Amino acid sequence: MNRFEEEQGDLKESYKQSLRNRADRSTLPFMSDDLMVQQQVKNKWQHMVGVICLNQTGRKKVKQLLPNFFKKFPTPEILLESDRDTIASMIKQLGMHNVRAQRIWRMSEDYLRWDGDDATKLHGIGKYGSDSYRIFYKNEIPDNIQDKELKRYVREEL
Repeated sequence: MNRFEEEQGDLKESYKQSLRNRADRSTLPFMSDDLMVQQQVKNKWQHMVGVICLNQTGRKKVKQLLPNFFKKFPTPEILLESDRDTIASMIKQLGMHNVRAQRIWRMSEDYLRWDGDDATKLHGIGKYGSDSYRIFYKNEIPDNIQDKELKRYVREEL
């Protein structure tokens, strides 16, 4: 067994133990230094919006932006009643605002038809989004977690 396989095994065992120790999975644990974006959202759709916003952007910027964004657009239905220019102006400080607005729009359309299984079926959601969805909403530890913050969360908090 190589080092990577050992690390994945340790992560999975840590996660299994946390499930045995926690009766209530409705509240997410707090990280010791600060919350992850995934812990700042209220539902799966907001989670996916956060994932798109995090792409090539520091989480501090995203965490500052999301509360106002979700006040204006708490659901995909409300977001889709707006227009891409309004969305882009709200996320301008993150950079690539037109690209992100288009991804959020198309992901929101997909979300309304999504079966809730594979997050990569949603426009703009890749491995990181799928891994975080599986951890935070499906109570699973995916194989081969790449993201250092997700690895740290699994190792330290679960």
